Amino acid sequence: MITVLVIDDHLMIRKGLMRMLEELDTPYSVDQAEDAPRAFQKLRSAPFDAVLLDVALGERDGFDVLKTIRSEFPTLGVVMLSVYPESQFAVRAIRSGAHAYLNKGCSPEELDKALQSAKSGQVFLTPTTANLLAHDIRSPSDRPPHERLSNRELQVLRLLASGVTVQDIASQLCLSGNTVSTYRARIFEKLEFKNLVDLVDYARAQQLK
Repeated sequence: MITVLVIDDHLMIRKGLMRMLEELDTPYSVDQAEDAPRAFQKLRSAPFDAVLLDVALGERDGFDVLKTIRSEFPTLGVVMLSVYPESQFAVRAIRSGAHAYLNKGCSPEELDKALQSAKSGQVFLTPTTANLLAHDIRSPSDRPPHERLSNRELQVLRLLASGVTVQDIASQLCLSGNTVSTYRARIFEKLEFKNLVDLVDYARAQQLK
């Protein structure tokens, strides 16, 4: 039996993933959480073999949640799921400690293999992610510019690109407005943006929003 916690802020996604796992030949026991506080409440109260973690998790970024999981539950298997293509976040997810990165359009068999690998502490790579990692190792200079951003900076970039104000970002991330402004300044410096229009155009072109 593999015990899995599905962490996603969309009810239909959670229910769909739970049904998909329950229909597989591998025996799964599946629970769900709609946000980070509820997820950590469940993780601290019962043992799980793995989590299915959404990259865009409502008010808290999935990479931020992943960082806490790796610190508090170092042996817990983590499979990150996203609507974003693997070219955007797969390498960052593996580097950050996830055992797999899958698009939400993946097959049930692929999801099953990823979770079994995660439970065993092994990394599961799709052919696309494997190629991206190989390219990343061989040609690190070819990484897209936003790969130079920290996870928090990338999170702020995506929120700014979605039209969220600095003050609303600060409230959402439990940070001060000055701290968010500092992240904003770092993003503009690292990516050489002149204004917010440049940021939005870049995020759209890189499919970050």
